[in-house]
Amino acid sequence: MTWCAAARSFHMPAIDVGALRTRAPLAVGVGCLSLAGANLRRAARSPAFASLSISTDASAGIKEAVQTEKAPAALGPYSQAIKANNMIFVSGVLGLIPETGKFVSDSVEDQTEQVLKNMGEILKASGAGYSSVVKTTIMLADLKDFKKVNEIYAKYFPAPAPARSTYQVAALPMDARIEIECIAALPQ
Repeated sequence: MTWCAAARSFHMPAIDVGALRTRAPLAVGVGCLSLAGANLRRAARSPAFASLSISTDASAGIKEAVQTEKAPAALGPYSQAIKANNMIFVSGVLGLIPETGKFVSDSVEDQTEQVLKNMGEILKASGAGYSSVVKTTIMLADLKDFKKVNEIYAKYFPAPAPARSTYQVAALPMDARIEIECIAALPQ
């Protein structure tokens, strides 16, 4: 039995919707309460409650996986990116060569360049580009590489640059030197 079904089985006293409207400028019903609001509206002959309905059912088309062979495959049970509500959420990207699955080199500069190329391919497969990125998160094995990474990063993101967070982490997958994830807005 769902929560809404359980709530409907209780006998609740009638609510004077007109009194609610004078005490609070807006009453909002969520879920099954919006159904109760609709019944109260008919009984009280007053305007309907505003209601909010959110579906988390993946089969309802809310989210779509993005996958391209032009970027390294996911290393586990996750997608390269997810499109949802006109946004793209790109998983952490490593500096791997897509065809080999090996790092381009051990240098943070080469890995940064490859990360951003891989990210660009994922964004392209999503219908976006670097200019669509609104937020990035950079994870570094060594924060001393911050300046080197910034010089390369700046070449990829036009002004206004995305919001960004940068962290030094204890370790990255496959002993990578850098990993970057991002969020982008789909062009309207």
